[in-house]
This record gives sequence, structure tokens and C-alpha cells, in this order.
Amino acid sequence: MRFILSTGSLYNYSVDRVFALAAEAGFDGIELMVDERWDTRQANFLKQVATNHALPIHALHSPFNRNCRGWGESEFGAIARTAELAAELGAQVVVHHLPMRVSLAFLQTGKRTIRLPNPFDCSNRQYVDWLNESYQVLQASTGVLLCIENMPAVRALGMRANASFWNARSRATLDQITRFPNITLDTTHLATWGLDPFEAYNRWGERVKHIHLSNFDGSEHRRPENGSLRLDALLARLAADRYRFSVSLELQPDALDAGAPDERVVALLRGSLEYCRRAAAKAEGAAA
Repeated sequence: MRFILSTGSLYNYSVDRVFALAAEAGFDGIELMVDERWDTRQANFLKQVATNHALPIHALHSPFNRNCRGWGESEFGAIARTAELAAELGAQVVVHHLPMRVSLAFLQTGKRTIRLPNPFDCSNRQYVDWLNESYQVLQASTGVLLCIENMPAVRALGMRANASFWNARSRATLDQITRFPNITLDTTHLATWGLDPFEAYNRWGERVKHIHLSNFDGSEHRRPENGSLRLDALLARLAADRYRFSVSLELQPDALDAGAPDERVVALLRGSLEYCRRAAAKAEGAAA
């Protein structure tokens, strides 16, 4: 098991700077969030950054639908392009999302982004069809693992709503996502539904090839040591199972005091990493 940092945790920083902070904090590698910036899409640049900081890229996150412009043009096209980039970089995993049930339009008003239903966009239906008809073909053509990610609850009129097909949104629906062979287990997304990541891991078993680790305190993507989830128990179980894939810290920038002096950001990253390693070491020590 290795602990890596998602560049999405500090998406408002440059790629090179996130690598530098992760290296100083002691992470084992990086999950690269591919977005609209070409710095996240060009293999030669990324290889040089990884070499400069002695920090390998173990996973890539395919861009969200609205960030696919110039990169496959559709969500499933972007997954294929991201898999090609991952293979070139020697990454093990490509993370991608479940398809949404309703297409959304994004309206930017000042600093706020408003999501509105878009009945004229059929891209989600096309993505569903591709997952049903062509997904296995792409997986068979690459050595990179395509790992689909469970999604959070969406708040609408003060109530929880499910925006995704095949999503884990209750104990009764936990197994719907197992129609896919490889899963990214996102702990904070499960928590938005009141679900226990430990139970999800037990149910999904060997399909879990990647983990997005963060806590939940009413807000998503908190540092793993801060929130209602007992992530130490999950990490101990992973260590006991000799989990051989990546655990990626995927946080919100505010959880890391983004914008504070780098020493503060590194201290918070290091604290979270030490929490994870202590939890794993307890299980490994008990098994010895």
C-alpha cells in the first residue's frame, strides 16, 4: 500500500508546486487530476516534473465532462485519452466518474457556480451507452486499470438526491457499482449517504483497486484525521489485507489552508500522512 497525493487537493496551485509540496511532506507518489490546463496533459512535461521531485505518478484522474474540451471531446473519449497518457507515464490507474442521470449546465455568477439541468445535452446517455457497449473493449486494450468512482449525494431543496447511475447511495444499493470490475472507493462520497467505507470495502472486495481517502464533517474532503469517519479502521484493514494499490489523499484546498505559507500546507499534509501511516503500521505490527 502506498500513500499518494491527488493534485486535485490543491487544484488552485501549479502542477509543479503540488509535486514539490507532496515531496517535502513525504508522499510516495502523485495522482494527477487532468483538467483544462495543458500542464496536466503533456507527457514530456509531466515526466520531467516527476523526475525533478523524485515522485512517480501512480494514477491519473480523467477530466470531468465540462473539462474535456480539446481532450477527447466527450467523457468517454477523455477516458481513452487519459488511459493513453497513463500508459506513457507508467501510471497504474485511471480514475473516472459514474455517469450522471441528468446533464447539467454550469452558470458562473461571480465566485459561485450554479448547476442547472440541461435537457438539450445527450452526452450522459452516450456515456452510459459507451459503458455498456465499449468499456470492456478499452479495458482489454490497455494495461492501465480503469477504476470507476462512487459519487456523493447532491443537495436539492435541503434533501439528498442521487445524480448518478449505479451509485452506492444506501446499504441496499452498495452492490450496484460492482457491475464494473475495478472501483475507486471514495470515502467522503460514501459518508454523504451515511455509508461506512469499511462496509463498502468489505462488500466490494478485490474490485477496489484505488482509494480516495478523506473525511467528512458535514463538508466533504476533510483531512483524514478530522471528521466522523473512522478511517484508521479502514487503513488497518487495508494493511492487514496487504492491499497493494494506492491510497490517494483527495482533499479540498481549504482543508489544507491553501494560500497560507508553504510551511503550513506541508505541515498539514505531513500530519495527515503520518496519521495514515500510523494506522497502517498498527495492523502490520499486530500481524508480525
